[in-house]
Amino acid sequence: MTFDMLAVDLGKQSFHLHGVSGDGVVLSRKVSRAKFFAAVTELAPSNIAMEACPSAHYWGRRFQEVGHHVRLIHPRFVKPFARGAKNDAIDAEAIFEAASRPTMRFVPVKTVAQQDLQAVHRVRERLVCQRTSLINQVRGLLTEYGIVLAKGPYRLAAEGPPAIAEASLSDLARELFASLFDQLRDLDGRVKTLDTRLLTICRENAASRRLAAVPGIGPVIATALIASIDDGQHFRSGRELAAWIGLVPRQHTTGGKPKLGRIGKQANHYLRRQMIHGARSVAFRISGRDDYRSKWLRALVARRGFNRAVVALANKTARIAWALLTRREIYRAA
Repeated sequence: MTFDMLAVDLGKQSFHLHGVSGDGVVLSRKVSRAKFFAAVTELAPSNIAMEACPSAHYWGRRFQEVGHHVRLIHPRFVKPFARGAKNDAIDAEAIFEAASRPTMRFVPVKTVAQQDLQAVHRVRERLVCQRTSLINQVRGLLTEYGIVLAKGPYRLAAEGPPAIAEASLSDLARELFASLFDQLRDLDGRVKTLDTRLLTICRENAASRRLAAVPGIGPVIATALIASIDDGQHFRSGRELAAWIGLVPRQHTTGGKPKLGRIGKQANHYLRRQMIHGARSVAFRISGRDDYRSKWLRALVARRGFNRAVVALANKTARIAWALLTRREIYRAA
């Protein structure tokens, strides 16, 4: 039997295969992790379809090395094709049906370098969340003792220990707060270490250096873009990239009457958050500047408000980033 396409429902220890041969024979087989690669190689399909879930990029690289064409699909696009109750066989069949659609959009397989870079960003994000949670807890506990400090993590680190030393606290409370501030300094040090690593990677990569020249894009955003989209060739336009990031309004159009809402929930939330933060930092510094971007942004703020203008600037920045990556050009301000 020959298979043009084989769909795989990935798991940790077991995998389910689904395919239809040229003779119309339906294959539905469960294999263990130890026999998975050999079973797929024996069937020798031209295309292999999988959901873009954990371990998909690893298996995608392994199958590409032996000559298979790999198609990764976002799980959101697979769900409408699932029929009946949820199990591995139905999920594999749904992946097969979704991959067979001529208009389906696929996820490119990430390289090892991209996954390494993405791992750095995910670890950094976790540390930043832990630091924010710790700061909020310290502030809440200090308030219980009548110690209220100014907003900002740097002010907390600078003003917290002196305020605790001057307050009338028990030995247990002083020991507890000293331990919390030690944890805060440790998290700060870990985040700074990763920021330094990202800065080094950004300087060593030519594409990241081109992106970092754009206002509102620093080492964190530049390396996050490279980790997510590589050279951007799988997007047809900058608008597609901005929509994938989540920087376009939700659309509800019927009867030829377009209705636009807020930015949608289906997005790359990490990348969108970083790009909006970068755009906000640019928007705070437009006063007194007479270049084209500053004039456009000031007019947009006056017409639509600050927050909408920031999202619009992030959208424009994403389009510029796509053009720089796909055309391999250097940023030139208008």
